[in-house]
This record gives sequence, C-alpha cells and structure tokens, in this order.
Amino acid sequence: MALIQADRVKETTTQTGTVSYTLAGAETGFQSFSNGVGTNNTCYYVCTDGTDYEIGLGTLSAATTLDRTTVFTSSNSNNAVNWGAGSKDIFVTYPASKAVPKGRSVGLSLIFGG
Repeated sequence: MALIQADRVKETTTQTGTVSYTLAGAETGFQSFSNGVGTNNTCYYVCTDGTDYEIGLGTLSAATTLDRTTVFTSSNSNNAVNWGAGSKDIFVTYPASKAVPKGRSVGLSLIFGG
C-alpha cells in the first residue's frame, strides 16, 4: 500500500452515514480513484456537499470503495461526517496540514540542526 497523490481525480458519491464511500464514477474531464490512485493504495481526499466537508486519508479498498482511514478535519468537529441523502463531490487533494511551505528555513533548521 502506497500513498498516491494523483492529479484530476474527482468522482461523486451518494453515500449516507459514516461508512466507507461508494464512488459513482469519474466526473467529466477527470479520472476515477481507481485509475488515479489504484486499489489498495491511500490518498488524501475531500468530500463535500457544498455545505459540509470532510478532509482525510482514505484507502481505496476496491475499485469503487474509498474507506475513511483517518479524518483530519471536518464540519463535524473533525469527526467523520454523518452524510444525509444527496450527491457529494469527492476528490484527491493535498491537505494544508500536510504541506511543507517552500523556502521555510525554520523546519529545515530543525531537520538539519541549523
């Protein structure tokens, strides 16, 4: 299992509750999680219905199933969102909490002892 961050991965889901996401296929102009991330790999994702959101690490356990491995932040007090009925967008992204700012010397000095 590898952490895969692929460009232009976006699907929809109508999943309800707090279980794994069942993916409904790639949106026009995008690729599916299966094609971009690959089964048994992990990726950072966002799921949103335009109001509520969830950002986390997911594992693609089957071609159309994204498991919620770890929720980093969400509109539900940073817990898994209990989704109601309706369509949601779900896509690969790189969360701000995992970013390393370019040119930031503070972190580098800690790593290299400077």
